[in-house]
Amino acid sequence: MMQSFFQTHKYLLKHLEAPVRRELLNQIDWNHRLIGIKGARGVGKTTFLLDYAKSAFGFDKSCLYVNLNNLIFTERTIVSFADEFRKKGGKTLILDQVYKYPHWSTELRYCYDHFQDLKIVFSGSAVMRLQDEKSNLKGCVQVYNLEGFSFREYLNLESKNSFQSYSLDEVLNNHVEICKEITQKVRPLAYFNNYLEHGYYPFFLEKRNYSENVLKNINLILEIDISYLEQIELKYLPKLRKLLYSIAKQAPFQPNVSRLSQEIETSRATVMNYLNYLKNGRLINLLFEDSESAKKPSLVYMQNPNLLNSVMHGEVGQSNMYRTFFYNQVANKCKVDLSEKADFLVNHNLDFLIGEGAKDNDKQSDAYFAHDMLEVGSNKEIPLWLFGFLY
Repeated sequence: MMQSFFQTHKYLLKHLEAPVRRELLNQIDWNHRLIGIKGARGVGKTTFLLDYAKSAFGFDKSCLYVNLNNLIFTERTIVSFADEFRKKGGKTLILDQVYKYPHWSTELRYCYDHFQDLKIVFSGSAVMRLQDEKSNLKGCVQVYNLEGFSFREYLNLESKNSFQSYSLDEVLNNHVEICKEITQKVRPLAYFNNYLEHGYYPFFLEKRNYSENVLKNINLILEIDISYLEQIELKYLPKLRKLLYSIAKQAPFQPNVSRLSQEIETSRATVMNYLNYLKNGRLINLLFEDSESAKKPSLVYMQNPNLLNSVMHGEVGQSNMYRTFFYNQVANKCKVDLSEKADFLVNHNLDFLIGEGAKDNDKQSDAYFAHDMLEVGSNKEIPLWLFGFLY
């Protein structure tokens, strides 16, 4: 039986197409014995795991990729499989779709405690809570989040370049030099609107309708990731769908919980739970005045521009797209809250105004201005696209 898994592993590596090396591959401490890769459906977790296996081990049998959707795991346990694998010389076991397996966290904890010579890397839904106080894995698992393509990753792929990522400090202090270097090789604005429409999810490379794929993805997140993991009865699914569509039509907007509860015919407490479920499923972003203490979000955004564009069939104002882009890309690396004086407050002390209209705001001389039509900026005026180079 183990041999058939190795054959599948070898086949997948031979036919692997990983057009972009994801930044996260270089940031993970691969020496840890239990590593969890979380991410929204559609961001490329399976490709990421296979790329790691191929680049780190080649076809060496000390590493094995296994998808837990395999029906054999209706009878076979993770523990017995991992034990057999290590006894036959295995060192690194990669488990995909781990949350489909019942009692997965208990068995992964057993493997961690008892198989000191085995490393396990597993993937799961963004909804999974791996480091909560009640989690079996608290204290032993290192968790990383895989996001969709950044604008940088998309630009590298489409323009066949290999631009590096930058920290926020580098962007703020050296943006003129960085932009001049980049624009000598490519015109980023020629790719920017395409990215906003269809560049976040790697499946834009497939020869299928992108928006339909995004909508299919949304429904799978609602029906499987959220409903299954949060144990929501399917009869309540239409309420979740209605809430998400209401958000997309108005985003970014200040949530009136009472009105939303009437609109989807449920309680205020349930609306707040649903908002958190949608956030954990990477379908929306919640913006707080102070995310460390506030309980009620000040504004609700869609999680990324592609989601917003697909749900609204392209009927989206540019300013909304630009703010959604900025929040999505910057929040991956930085703390983002609602600003009293601008659009966003980043890392507690940096105010940002987004879009072309920002330059007409004379009252906010201390803010940074992220302009949508700049190739190269000056002083505190920075091209919006460059904030897609943070990862």
